[in-house]
Amino acid sequence: MGSEGEREQLNRTLIEYLNTVHETLQVLDQTAASSSEKVSWNEVIQMAEQLSKQATMVGMLWNGEKLELKALEENMATYFNILQGFLLLAHGSTVGAGHTLASCIHASVKQVVDSSFVLMKESVSSYGSSSKTQKLSFPKLVGTVWESCSALKKTPSTNVTAIGQAMTQVTVSIKDVLREMKELKAASLDLEEEFRDKASEEAESKPESDDSDADDLGNDLSPEEMKIAQLSTVFVSETLVVINKLIRAIIGLLKQESQGTFAKSTDSLERLLKLCQDIGSQVDELGACLYPPQEIPAMKAALHKISGNIDEIQVELEHIKGSSEDFVQACTKLKILLRQLESELSCSDANDLVPKMENLDVNS
Repeated sequence: MGSEGEREQLNRTLIEYLNTVHETLQVLDQTAASSSEKVSWNEVIQMAEQLSKQATMVGMLWNGEKLELKALEENMATYFNILQGFLLLAHGSTVGAGHTLASCIHASVKQVVDSSFVLMKESVSSYGSSSKTQKLSFPKLVGTVWESCSALKKTPSTNVTAIGQAMTQVTVSIKDVLREMKELKAASLDLEEEFRDKASEEAESKPESDDSDADDLGNDLSPEEMKIAQLSTVFVSETLVVINKLIRAIIGLLKQESQGTFAKSTDSLERLLKLCQDIGSQVDELGACLYPPQEIPAMKAALHKISGNIDEIQVELEHIKGSSEDFVQACTKLKILLRQLESELSCSDANDLVPKMENLDVNS
């Protein structure tokens, strides 16, 4: 096929294109100025479709019996021209984008760029090679470009949509914690005798160092711990309800936005998202503290933060006229559960303190 010199020439050309794209990406690190003309996301998708077609051309070139240097150079030039246009349009779509939307756009764009780089680098490195393995790799590489370009159709195109999707991810995380909390088991008093007999039998048949069941038994909660775990499970379940209702409120704002009646307040939406994400982190902390021995002070701290976040969410949602009676009722119910859980934690903390006080040396 091609000589070593031709491959070096292709490689130099490729490096120039890659450097140009990297320079453009540095510009994309910042959202477009608000004074710039906003590009619709549909235009970005249409340009990506052209890029997919050009990627297909690369695959077709490598299916041929003979690959000409000129054909590959022309294809490379066309491909990178389209990619450059795609990047500029994507940057134009970030006019007015908040942090969350801009992050979504940048992540999607990076996937397109990364898959494109891999495809074009493989094109150059395979030039002149008779390896069938390299030739067979092109359909997969082209497919990766297709997938990254197709994924743009699922990329949010407005701040409200991007923030709504990010909030949904918080609910997914909370559901995972809730599922683990529901799997916590109480130590069975009815089976205590049976466990003791079984332990005696196994002690006679197993070496003393064999404690394979110790970890499982150690996860069982005492009645007091189980009560806290059950209250915590109900509390986290209701926390999930509040966030889902908040998402519905955001969807309502999206409808207002499409009708031109929603006064955009991206900063408020970003704050709401941050508060939700913080709640998600505190729920994760709460769930981790339920395993014995339960960490009461850490649980109290998590609940205190969640309470403060719920208060801030109510204020912020009211500020952008997105609150509803349904949402307020859900928050009120959550706060009642929170007080119940805090009360139970305080009782548990006091009960733990009694034996500690009894063990104190009064002469020390």
